[in-house]
Amino acid sequence: MQFITLSRRVSERFSDADFAPHLEAEAQRARALYLEGFIRNIWHRGDMGGACLLVEAENETAVWEKLATLPLVNSGMLEVTSVVPLKPYGGFGPRV
Repeated sequence: MQFITLSRRVSERFSDADFAPHLEAEAQRARALYLEGFIRNIWHRGDMGGACLLVEAENETAVWEKLATLPLVNSGMLEVTSVVPLKPYGGFGPRV
């Protein structure tokens, strides 16, 4: 099952300088989750610091567990604000 997740940097508590030492570990963990087939796509948010991920997991609990392994999430520097399950769009299929 696929999910869209939204996260935001907790910038009211952490500065860019606070984030900097953790970014390489975050990128390495994201690459590992991509290679595992969990992350399918990832974007930086255009409205604020954070990310939008398209992920694949058995259920929402598994999504939260995998996201918690990201160093910025684990340290409380990145807050996951939404995990939304996706359903297939039927509009492109045959009309009945």
